[in-house]
Amino acid sequence: MKRARLSSRQGESSEELHINLTPLIDVVFVVLIMFIVIAPMLELDRIQLAASAGHGIKESGVVQESSPIAIQVQEDDTLYFNRKIVSEKQLIELLKNAKRAYPTQVPQLFHDKKAHFGTYQTVKNAVETAGFEQLDIILQPG
Repeated sequence: MKRARLSSRQGESSEELHINLTPLIDVVFVVLIMFIVIAPMLELDRIQLAASAGHGIKESGVVQESSPIAIQVQEDDTLYFNRKIVSEKQLIELLKNAKRAYPTQVPQLFHDKKAHFGTYQTVKNAVETAGFEQLDIILQPG
């Protein structure tokens, strides 16, 4: 009788060890199919920043005519405000003056693709500090 009790306990434990993986596999296949269907739709546009090394300031003059507030960032992270070289501190003051003079205008940023991203952040923060709510970033399609 003791043996019968032991065998019945072993039968219960072996049934408990079997886990039904069918629902898990079904969910994995559904997610995989969703990724396969959606992946081709996620193709990102490739846009290059406007090149300004050597010819950027002269070339950007055509687009500048639409806004009297133009900021250029050169390859070496040099900042220009309306074709005049400025420091970061001067940029904030010049942008504040421009906001008073042209309250409805939106500043335009010409950022060289080889310049550091941190310089863009600096310019963006200066534009926000000066009170502008928008910043046009002029890009060259690639």
